[in-house]
Amino acid sequence: MSGTPRSIVILGILLALGMSAAAYIFGSHARHIGAGRQSIAVKGLAEKPLKADYAEWTIGLRVSGETFADTLNALRKQRPVLDAFLAQQGFDKSGLNSGNESVTPNMVEEETSSGRVHQVQKGFVATQELVATTKDLAKVGAAHKAALQLEAEGHPVYYATPLYLVSNLEEIKMSLIGAATQNAQKRAEEFAKVGGVKVGAMRSASQGAFYILPAGASVDASDYGGTYDKSTVDKTARVVVTIDYAIER
Repeated sequence: MSGTPRSIVILGILLALGMSAAAYIFGSHARHIGAGRQSIAVKGLAEKPLKADYAEWTIGLRVSGETFADTLNALRKQRPVLDAFLAQQGFDKSGLNSGNESVTPNMVEEETSSGRVHQVQKGFVATQELVATTKDLAKVGAAHKAALQLEAEGHPVYYATPLYLVSNLEEIKMSLIGAATQNAQKRAEEFAKVGGVKVGAMRSASQGAFYILPAGASVDASDYGGTYDKSTVDKTARVVVTIDYAIER
């Protein structure tokens, strides 16, 4: 030892202490695993194709006038035209929800001589909306196209894109949660098989995003958000769940 440099002796002591500490930590971790207290968190995914089974379509009138009374009268004169159009398109009155008549000041921006912009009233604007609800999806699509001609004829109509909806969303969601849970179980078992352990009891579970997507669309699985596509008839419903399982030796 007399010929061994002092620095090498100190290094050897430090390495020995480090190995002893590592052995202690590993042993403690092994006992933790042996106690069966480990767990694994996995995501489960399930999806199914579905079709919209009813539609909503908004169409309305918007007219302007100099006075409150003139504007309201102009709106009421146009209402029979709209009613006749909807009847021609095959909509029954029972499937129409008529909104209230509304008359409001027509405010426009004007620039003053000093360059400032301020709002001034230029007459009034009157509006009234109707919402058509039907299970005949083809009827809504045809009416939406026909409304363009009604507008071209000079009638003051405005209209939205039809909304294609699903009536039993909660039932669909529940069935997908069950399928996603089974998918999570299979994924956990595959992980456990590779690790040489067994999947134990479910410790916790949470539902993540619930998606109603256009058919063929894709989205990254996420625990947050979700979306409800209303623009297409053919859709895909998708649910993501996160489940924590105990792991046993």
